[in-house]
Amino acid sequence: MIQSMTGYAFSTRDVEGGTLSLELKSVNSRFLDLSFRIADELRLLEPNLRELIGTRVGRGKVDCRLSYTLAPAAAVPAAVDMESLRRLAELSEAARRAIPDLAPMRVSEALNWPGVLADNGDLFERLRSAGLDLMRQALTEFVAAREREGAKLAAMLRERTASIRERLKHLEPIIPQAIAAYQEKLAARLREVLAANEEDRIRQEIALYGIKIDVAEEFTRLAAHLDEVERVIAAAEQRPSGSSTRREPIGKRLDFLMQELNREANTLGSKSVSREVSEAVIDFKVMIEQMREQVQNLE
Repeated sequence: MIQSMTGYAFSTRDVEGGTLSLELKSVNSRFLDLSFRIADELRLLEPNLRELIGTRVGRGKVDCRLSYTLAPAAAVPAAVDMESLRRLAELSEAARRAIPDLAPMRVSEALNWPGVLADNGDLFERLRSAGLDLMRQALTEFVAAREREGAKLAAMLRERTASIRERLKHLEPIIPQAIAAYQEKLAARLREVLAANEEDRIRQEIALYGIKIDVAEEFTRLAAHLDEVERVIAAAEQRPSGSSTRREPIGKRLDFLMQELNREANTLGSKSVSREVSEAVIDFKVMIEQMREQVQNLE
């Protein structure tokens, strides 16, 4: 399945003494850009979370917020070490003298300070497994949301490529007639400025100009690029949905194809010899730009 770079997921889990909450959200980016806001109790978990995200996401600016909230009536897991608590109070008071605007320490922060509780050192280990499971759960929802958005973008790209292809098909029989009419018009103008005995030269000039305005090559390249766009989309859609393996990003490849389509449309416009072709080129460029904007949201 194709993934958009836009996604969101939120999951919570009750654990001993409180609740874990994890939020994932992403927007488009050239590369995979991860940022974390993690509760102090789980700060050491960041490398593991980063690795898990990297296995499922290839591109995008991803923000991850993992918080731990103590239950209102959570039992203190062990006796408080009053000596450690006294030293912590002294440190807090010294810090507030040095920085008068410093906010007072919360009870949860004091209880989680190393050494204040007898088994505080085991807090990370108790929460680690639950935090990783929560990330896996959130990632499944997150990837599914990106795939749903990606499917909508793929449908839009297919609709635009089909429209361009249909317009090209309509133009093909018109082009030879338009070129012939333009050559006849050009010949009439040349006869006005050249002597009648230079008919051969007139024909040579018209033939050379006819070669320059021939758009068969542009038609062929446009069709080839449209074929490649559809091939890339189809190949990406054949990959299993919800796979735990990170997909190969296709957004950059499609973005390159949009540049090539736009280049060929510009060349076709510069060679236009009829109103129908000029109008079609304008429509092509509008549709290509619409596709380019959406392609930049694909992973």
